[in-house]
Amino acid sequence: MLQGKKILIGITGSIAAYKSILLVRLLVKAGAEVKVVMTPAAKDFVAPVVLSTLSRNRVIVDLADGNEWSNHVMLGRWADLFLVAPLSCNTLAKMAHGFCDNILLAVYLSATCPVVVAPAMDEDMWHHPSTQKNLQLIREYGNEVIPVEKGELASGLYGDGRMAEPGDIMSWITERFFRTEELKGKQALVSAGPTYEAIDPVRFVGNHSSGKMGFAIAGELFMRGADVTLVAGPTQQQVQYKGIKLIEVRSADEMLAACSANFLSADITVMAAAVADYAPAARAAEKIKKAAGGLDIALVKTTDILKELGLQKKPGQYLMGFALETNNEKEHAIEKLRSKNLDAIVLNSLRDKGAGFGIDTNKVTIIASDGSETAIGLKSKKAVAADIVSFIIQQHA
Repeated sequence: MLQGKKILIGITGSIAAYKSILLVRLLVKAGAEVKVVMTPAAKDFVAPVVLSTLSRNRVIVDLADGNEWSNHVMLGRWADLFLVAPLSCNTLAKMAHGFCDNILLAVYLSATCPVVVAPAMDEDMWHHPSTQKNLQLIREYGNEVIPVEKGELASGLYGDGRMAEPGDIMSWITERFFRTEELKGKQALVSAGPTYEAIDPVRFVGNHSSGKMGFAIAGELFMRGADVTLVAGPTQQQVQYKGIKLIEVRSADEMLAACSANFLSADITVMAAAVADYAPAARAAEKIKKAAGGLDIALVKTTDILKELGLQKKPGQYLMGFALETNNEKEHAIEKLRSKNLDAIVLNSLRDKGAGFGIDTNKVTIIASDGSETAIGLKSKKAVAADIVSFIIQQHA
């Protein structure tokens, strides 16, 4: 979503300036064009040559460089977003009261693009009434403030005032400024991850699903403008955008309840979870102790969540499922597509190298209800998710 976006980074005199190195790197890697402007004090904390190398643009520190004038007006008009990270207490006060004694402040006062700041300072400075008043003032001017984090500070104290981490800043600005409107007004429901069916308090029946594909699809739907609810089984994955509503479940029954409660209001539903097909018929109240003989566990079928949603589907709703197969892949996927009243199914084959559970890449084929097929070659799951959402938009939105 940042491909081709123009981001101007402002760096002020703060020990947190070291984080700006990674921030610039992440922005460039995401496809953004990045320029950097620094206060003179910031040079004490990070070298301009490092930032110019990473951004691939000259870093601007002074209003004039030799006989060349730094055009602060054009910088503020060039950018899609001006991000000051870190924002020191001193520069905050100057922004709040209109001071203009360096190039960064000159750019700020003439910028026509949105301005976002990521403060960084010690806890007592952060909580001082004058700092809080200055924050309120710059908010009233239309600027946005990324919340500080709690943690270890340069003073050795522990408390509020740490600048947000570069990855969190990336997610924050992307979510706030760079969502598209292709799915604006649409409600989307996504399921992800495995389910764990308890044998006893410490053991379960489950599978190797990591949830990466479902989380990537949820993130992509959100960035295309949809309001997203994500129902996730046990997984180490984290929601990238705070605007996504996350419902955490453990068992197939819990996932069924959560999906059923949100399905009828959903315009688009993508069931990417690897729901256990079977669960123990009975759950032991205490841990089953190892005995001399073997252990037989009776299993019963879990409710087919995808089929249940297909039975409830109303005209205008779009329902997509996933099929992970090991043999006769296409035949099994088509049978699932038809028997569960789906609009499309995404076929995964464990025989394809680089596809399947627990890895960062995937290779899939989307089969639509009209019989058409769309092959998506091996690429990152995030890129596959973008292709899947583009397919849904073409078919439904």
